[in-house]
Amino acid sequence: MSSFDVVIIGSGPGGYVSAIRCAQLGFKTAIVEKYNSLGGTCLNVGCIPSKALLSSSHHYAEIAHFADHGIEVSGDVKINLEKMIARKQAVVDQTVGGINYLMDKNKITVFNGLGSFVDATHIAVAKADGTSETIEAKYTVIATGSKPSSLPFIKIDKERIITSTEALALKEVPKHLVIIGGGVIGIELGQVYLRLGAQVSVVEFMDRIIPGMDGSLSKELTKVLKKQGMKFYVSHKVKSVERNGDAVVVQAENAKGETITLEGDYSLVSVGRRPYTDGLNADKAGVKISDRGQVEVNDHLQTSVPNIYAIGDVVRGAMLAHKAEEEGVMVAEILAGQKPHIDYNLIPGVVYTWPEVAAVGQTEEQLKAAGVAYKSGSFPFKALGRARASADLDGFVKILADEKTDEVLGVHMIGARTADLIAEAVTAMEFKASAEDISRMSHAHPTFAEAVKEAALAATENRALHV
Repeated sequence: MSSFDVVIIGSGPGGYVSAIRCAQLGFKTAIVEKYNSLGGTCLNVGCIPSKALLSSSHHYAEIAHFADHGIEVSGDVKINLEKMIARKQAVVDQTVGGINYLMDKNKITVFNGLGSFVDATHIAVAKADGTSETIEAKYTVIATGSKPSSLPFIKIDKERIITSTEALALKEVPKHLVIIGGGVIGIELGQVYLRLGAQVSVVEFMDRIIPGMDGSLSKELTKVLKKQGMKFYVSHKVKSVERNGDAVVVQAENAKGETITLEGDYSLVSVGRRPYTDGLNADKAGVKISDRGQVEVNDHLQTSVPNIYAIGDVVRGAMLAHKAEEEGVMVAEILAGQKPHIDYNLIPGVVYTWPEVAAVGQTEEQLKAAGVAYKSGSFPFKALGRARASADLDGFVKILADEKTDEVLGVHMIGARTADLIAEAVTAMEFKASAEDISRMSHAHPTFAEAVKEAALAATENRALHV
């Protein structure tokens, strides 16, 4: 029987990063992955492939504006969806290949098969060929991730009624894509197919899209996407989803109790994700699972069994790849006797539409609910020289700061490259920066980052310079 210091079950961003850090710290490390491809949901059917399609479709959408830049394109411009999907897969394959390289480089043993607990220190690996192998682990890290959720009355057939996984590999551009759920995944994939020519309708139970983010971001993104042609049905509760041949009929009820009917050729069910512990046999190790299906952990990510930890989507908190990575590193360093920590308030969230949406810290709604006295400063992208030069005028940066101390409590932005700009806000907040601190830092001109400085100036006695 093979024995290891640490065995990680699951090779997504949390799992493989945890394995690498464990190996760096001198632990004899193994990783168990159910599928033949490493990287989990993020690399295979999540973050990476969706961004590849967003990028390809963005290039196509930009052609419509080339004439504004003095670029004349003659002849027909056509979409080759098959080639676009193939490029997406090539990006995935290259990224996964990089993970394989990292496993070899760090001398991490990889077991392909379904990992399940025999007891607290032994894990059975059921392989695709029907054989099984048991390995011994001094410590185990559960990193089994999540799967798409659904509604109990919806039958997902993976053909016309689909999840995000199938939406990444369609054979045709839908004529009318009806998306159930206005969260990050649904909105991102909706914009992909909107750009490629589909009619896109979004049905959302809450009163706005991206409901977990600051309300001002939701309002601005809704305005921009409506301008692009996306239709929204917020405050609508889906009552039924039925397939009739190549048609999908969605019925939903609005706040007044009235029923609307939407008919499309595809329906994307995007109502969130659920922790995935199927086949783990956590009970055999004594690991407790909550009523919500999450592995229960303490502040050190330790489960009810002292030598077993859990990270990522399978535990409480935001289901984000970078959050899982931080947790994977934290567990490795705890096992090595170090004292790492994570400030979950400073885990940024991003929507990779165009314009991009990004945020970190507290929203205005959260500050109001907590009774925190705060001040707000905003700056529109349309007032930036760089934004005008590139014709990326939509959006703004908003900084929320404590009314008395001026410490930055939240930064919320929508616009070009905000997925990258948010890192400045995270850095500033990690060091307890005030709005005035940011306002006094030199930002290169002309850049999109100047919007952060100007928003900080606006929060500091309304001192924005260019608006």
